[in-house]
Amino acid sequence: MKEIAPYTDSIQATKTLDNGGRFFNVFTKEDDGVISQAELNKVAGLLSGKQQMILHLELLLSALSANQKQAVLTKLDDSLKGIYRKYKPEKLTVAEALDKGKLSSNVIISGVPRMIDTKTEFNGFIMIPIMTGKVTTFSMVPIIDQYDVYEVRDEVSKARVIIAHAKGQQKLPEKSLAIGGVLKELKKSKIAETTNEKYLEAFYYSIIK
Repeated sequence: MKEIAPYTDSIQATKTLDNGGRFFNVFTKEDDGVISQAELNKVAGLLSGKQQMILHLELLLSALSANQKQAVLTKLDDSLKGIYRKYKPEKLTVAEALDKGKLSSNVIISGVPRMIDTKTEFNGFIMIPIMTGKVTTFSMVPIIDQYDVYEVRDEVSKARVIIAHAKGQQKLPEKSLAIGGVLKELKKSKIAETTNEKYLEAFYYSIIK
């Protein structure tokens, strides 16, 4: 998961995002008043991945006022505006994410993450794709095999949402964070009939000041 430092004003944001893209993006120009997908991918450090790109953008703009944010969004080209509308993240509380959060959608949840002692406190399974030649199948594996697992709790209801953080990366700080990711299904067991939960496959976070 990558830490993001949000922009503090729209001028800074526009100047950084309107960057001309990488050297092979010959049809994009720096500081031309239009922000393209190639330019946004350069800032995000991505070569592809529209959903993750928009999640990155939303956290970059999260500290701006509504008017400042809109001033930046008007600079997106028509194609990128359509991508933004499709993947714009919902900012949800823990309770809202569990109750009405849509699977496979971008979500930003705020709270203090606490790492779970998975050996004694937690068990859950996720589906991962496996390629066999040209055929893709899915296998159910314990989430702890793939991720470091955190929880963010609702202070009122004490409900919790599970945060999946890629193994091998720096541990999350126990501070108030805005955590952005994709909401997915967490299975309580390998038995299909059991009631399942949701977890956030997290890609980015920013410290709430």
